[in-house]
Amino acid sequence: MIEIDGSVGEGGGQILRTSLALSMCTGQPFALSKVRAGRAKPGLMRQHLTCVNAAAEVCGAEVQGAELNSQELTFAPGVVRAGDYTFNVGTAGSCTLVLQTVWPGLMMADRPSRVKLCGGTHNPMAPPFHFLERSYAPLLRRLGAKAELQLRRLGFYPAGGGEIEAMIWPAMDPMQPFDLNERGARVEGYAECFAPALPRSVARRELEQLGAGLGWSAEQLRETPGRQNEGPGNALLVTLVYDHLTEVFTAFGEKGVSAEQVAREVVREVRAFQVSNAALGPHLADQWALPLALALTQCGGSASYTCTELTPHATTNFDVIGRFLPVKFATAPVAGGFSVTVAAL
Repeated sequence: MIEIDGSVGEGGGQILRTSLALSMCTGQPFALSKVRAGRAKPGLMRQHLTCVNAAAEVCGAEVQGAELNSQELTFAPGVVRAGDYTFNVGTAGSCTLVLQTVWPGLMMADRPSRVKLCGGTHNPMAPPFHFLERSYAPLLRRLGAKAELQLRRLGFYPAGGGEIEAMIWPAMDPMQPFDLNERGARVEGYAECFAPALPRSVARRELEQLGAGLGWSAEQLRETPGRQNEGPGNALLVTLVYDHLTEVFTAFGEKGVSAEQVAREVVREVRAFQVSNAALGPHLADQWALPLALALTQCGGSASYTCTELTPHATTNFDVIGRFLPVKFATAPVAGGFSVTVAAL
């Protein structure tokens, strides 16, 4: 039984999700105390409870403490079972975080799985669908872990109602880790504004402000039509495509925040990324660590990547991964960011 203190590091749901994912992959049980102790409302919220229940369903785990607001959890996994699954957060809570919890386990299964998820698809403090589709999934495919994602319906806070489908195939055995220290040449950059059930002027103002801030042409600014009964909600995305990776930056509209403020927030993030030569942005640097470590445990050796920033999310994630897998993370400052090396022990 691996004992984990949920108050260490960033003290949030990342510790829970990484523990669940790697428990499923390795068969190691864990006991998590002080769940989300670093948050204003500690314990399991609805989306975290959905992560626990989803992981338990996929691997037939024995679980204690799986209830709302619980701050203690014990999880003893069984064998991961491929299949067709449906997980509903039941609120506007992030269904992408639920997907990331079960994804590593399902790619270790013996046949393909189809996963349908309902809830929020574009949430603050969670990877939006387009980040998973364009940034995360392509890197996994390079590892040898194929997955295809489809957005059926947008879901925003507080209404929710979004829907995602994911098809996850068994990963190669062994997967093929690789270094990711350079972005390569930039292929294209474009912006999209999702603003279903809102006045069209919102999208137009955000895109105009973003275009002025980044010096982009009208062809790079895309206003996307909403589907029937979607929204209300607002997400402004910038996608930067390079030879070796794609990065997605997102800002969300909310009451009391002007369209121009939303655009300026995205412009700030994009500029911070562009002034560095490091390969990965801060969010991808965090989330790339787990699949890369899994690949290295299969074939040994080491791999490295560079990133613009090392967040508390990332360093906490490194520590939790090291509790489950025989790998070691080493970080060092480099020009414009940090270098991360992951070595199998």
